[in-house]
Formats: sequence, C-alpha cells, structure tokens
Amino acid sequence: MSEHTVFNHIDEYLKLGREYGCSDVHIATAYPPAWRMNGQLQPIWDDHLPLTPEETETLARSFLGDDEWNRLQERGDIDFAYIGTDGRYRASVVKQRLGLDMAFRIINTDIRTMEEIGLPIEHIIPLTRYQNGLILVTGSVGSGKSTSLAAIVDFINQDREDHILTLEDPIEYVFECKGSHVNQREVHTHTESFARALRGALREDPDVIMVGEMRDLETIQLALTAAETGHLVLGTLHTGNAPRTLDRVLDVFPTDQREQIRIMVSESLRGILSQQLIPNINGDGRVLATELLVNTPAVANCIREGKTFMLPGVMQTGKHVGMVTMDESLRQLYIKGKISSEELLFRADDKAQMRIFLQS
Repeated sequence: MSEHTVFNHIDEYLKLGREYGCSDVHIATAYPPAWRMNGQLQPIWDDHLPLTPEETETLARSFLGDDEWNRLQERGDIDFAYIGTDGRYRASVVKQRLGLDMAFRIINTDIRTMEEIGLPIEHIIPLTRYQNGLILVTGSVGSGKSTSLAAIVDFINQDREDHILTLEDPIEYVFECKGSHVNQREVHTHTESFARALRGALREDPDVIMVGEMRDLETIQLALTAAETGHLVLGTLHTGNAPRTLDRVLDVFPTDQREQIRIMVSESLRGILSQQLIPNINGDGRVLATELLVNTPAVANCIREGKTFMLPGVMQTGKHVGMVTMDESLRQLYIKGKISSEELLFRADDKAQMRIFLQS
C-alpha cells in the first residue's frame, strides 16, 4: 500500500484488523491508521502518512447513519455496536481538537468457553449455581472482562432453565437461547441508561441479570437490591483486584449509608474474578492472570467491618475454595515460564515481596 492511499470505507481497515488477529483498530486525525496487536498499539503500515481531518471525517461518514452522525454533532462522542461486512465491533467516535478519532474493538462472534479462556471453572461453576447474589468480573480496559463474562453467561444459558437478561453498552456477544431464555437490551438503543434498564428489569421476572458496567451509584444500588431480592446478578467494574473492587463499590455511597451497604454486600456477594492479560515471554501473544475471591464467613466479616485491607491474608488461607490472589497467579505464570520477571514485577501488588521471591 502506498503511503498516500486511504481506504474509502472503514470496513476495509476492520477487515484487515480481523485477518491479522488484532484486538482494536484506531483511525485518528493526525496519526496513521493503527491497530492493537498483543496489547501494543502500532501503525498498520510503517510509512503511512498521518490522516487528515477531511480523511477521518469521510471515513466516519462511511459507516455512521444519520442518527449517529447527529448524536456525534450534539454530544461530541458516541459508542455503539457496529455491524460491518466482516462482523461486529464496539465502535467509539469522539471529536477532539484536531478532528475525529475512532476506535473499534473487534468482537469475536464465537463465544469461547471458560475452559478455552483458562478460567478456574471448578471454582466458578459453584458461584453460577446460586439463585441470588452478586458475581463481579473486574479488570482494566482490554483485560478480557467481556470475553469472560460472555463465557460465564453462556455456561449458565446451557446449565440452567431460566430467564437471563443482559443489559449492555453496546451488545457485544449475541447469545442464542440454549437451556435458558436470553433477552439482550442495549443502552441508548433499547433503554436510556443502565439504571433505567435495571429498574425495568425487576418487572420482567428474570432469574439472572448481567449488567455490562456498574459505573454509578444508582446502578450499583439497584444491582445490590436485585441480588438481595432473589436474582443472580453478574457485573463488571474497572478495578484491578478484589479489595479495590469492594472499596470502589462502598466508596460510591454517601458516608451515612456505608455501614448498611457493607452488610448488604457481605451477605449478597458470591465472588469476585479479577483479571489481567499479560504479554507472554515470546512476545507473540498474551496470557491470562486471574484472582478469585469467594465469599466465605471470614471474607464476609472483613467486608462487614470495613477491613478490606485484610482480604489478601484471608485469600491466602482460602485456597481450598479456589481463592487465589493476583500476585500468586502472577508467580505461577512466571514459574511456568509464561511471563518475564519484568512483567511479574511491574504487575505485582506487593513489589517488595516479589523482589524477595525473584532473588530467592
């Protein structure tokens, strides 16, 4: 491809990204077309000139309908599920100082199983069989939360004969009804917000509710209420480990409500799965590191008393129920020769302990 050639339609870039197995495609003003490969953002072509504001606008108009274009002009940013010629994408378009920026997350339409991803299935399956309660999947952007959540929901879909309701922004994986009846709703398309959809959800008689993102007080409050009133609720948060997840949930609430919320969380929480995707030692792929917290009487006690800092210690003594800390998971990947000592140290929570481990 010559350094001046720019495709006429966004689908041509997305098709390339899918063919080469990248996770995201970035089309941005004043930057050459780029993709994220094994976690690293890099230009698709080394000699491609930066895109001009006119070129990015033409590419945006190539796939945005009038409704989306008008919403972009009004709000300055839009997120939605885009169905291109080669599959589904989570699209984000934003206005910035120089022009338009577009990012596309490639959605693999095949839902992978928990085994394929490498989740600790023998300890996650018991959590999915509760009739009520809260299961959280957490991690930073691009850590594979959506893939894990889809695998868990698909397992429930086959394992139970229930009504599963998903609330997503946007819908990523499309579930076919297997043992269960699955109903998928998209925020901004079928409902105006997660909170509004959750309020409506309780009238739809679901057994299992998946909340794409628990990002504000109202959504978290409604999810906790649903978990308490006989629904199994699965949700995601952008937090790195179990103690930080619980702090994030509790910190959203006003101080005078925290004690009551701590009691609610200690009773309704089933488990927290935190994850990271780490470049492997060969640099040609990524490996999954997972932390699992299972709610035991000792864990519930820490939550009730607001002593989340004690959880790593409790988790180390809860290996028999599948509990594992992120640091332990990282150590195991290093021992198996899957990640480098630099990655191990960079991602460790307790860096001093990890240095001692590396020197031993």
